[in-house]
Amino acid sequence: MTITVKDVAKRAGVATSTVSRVINDHHSISPATKKKVRKVMEEMGYVPNKTAQNLGKGSANAIGVILPPFDSKERLGNPFYLEIIEAINEEAHKHGMATAIASARDFDHLLLNVKQMHLQRQVDGFILLYSDRSDPIVDYLTKHKIRFTLVGQPYRHEEKISYVDNDNQLLGKHATDYLIRNGHKRILFISNTTEEILYFERYFGYQKALMLAGLDVFPAVTLLGPEDYMHFGDHLKETKATAVVVIDDIFALRIIQLAELHHYKVPDDLSLISFNNSIFATLTHPYLTSVDVAIPDLGRHGIQALIKQLKEPDQPSAGLRVVVPHQLVERETVLDINEKKD
Repeated sequence: MTITVKDVAKRAGVATSTVSRVINDHHSISPATKKKVRKVMEEMGYVPNKTAQNLGKGSANAIGVILPPFDSKERLGNPFYLEIIEAINEEAHKHGMATAIASARDFDHLLLNVKQMHLQRQVDGFILLYSDRSDPIVDYLTKHKIRFTLVGQPYRHEEKISYVDNDNQLLGKHATDYLIRNGHKRILFISNTTEEILYFERYFGYQKALMLAGLDVFPAVTLLGPEDYMHFGDHLKETKATAVVVIDDIFALRIIQLAELHHYKVPDDLSLISFNNSIFATLTHPYLTSVDVAIPDLGRHGIQALIKQLKEPDQPSAGLRVVVPHQLVERETVLDINEKKD
């Protein structure tokens, strides 16, 4: 049997409106009445309907976390999202807020989820955990003046959006510089995405490092389907590459498998560096040399920026940018070929 406000009011001998005001801790109700009603609520096991409360207050006291479309096994299994969600939940809890997840297989269904969460007032604002040029959601949030922050650099509306990110161009440059310092001159950049802005930024950084060093710059090797995988060995032979920069850790494991399939051993024949410093970096041998992007800090700063917008609605917040520093973690997948020359 479900206990209602009317049941509590009848037992306490007060009006239903009084019970509602007690639930919302309204100042018009005396401390004595609040104490009496709350005691009855406890005795009867009444649990207030938070959704109804929030609709009445015009606040959901919750944040929507928008994940990218999980259209591949690599993206679905990427530990980046689990790690950043954990940090977001922890930070939101500190501010007394809950989180709700929006996810889908494609952008059309993801947009429907976001619209539903907004129109039903399930959340007060959103945090997006990706930046994709095909994304319709940023346009929807911007058009309807819905508060949100972005983890990543925006493709458009940059002057209107608050976002938290690493300097991904600098990440790409640092990773490539590290390979150059270890004697590598023929270096490839490998990715399994061409839509996310971090791909462009990291590839730009790769290009910059090679150009400044006076070395050859190669077109990005994008492996998007079975045919691309079949030609991976051809890329290595044609370019005579001795090292690769890979878009993230989980895809780096696939590249190591592909390299071995084509009789290249990492790092003896092919050095490799990737990004995220995820749990995958130390799950298999050789351990991955990887750039740590401080995933928990990205989540925490993203939530803090959003909560500031929600608590200070009259203050300008658009265009706020927070840059989270990174760190290169040396492990086993990069061979110093300078030693071979000595």
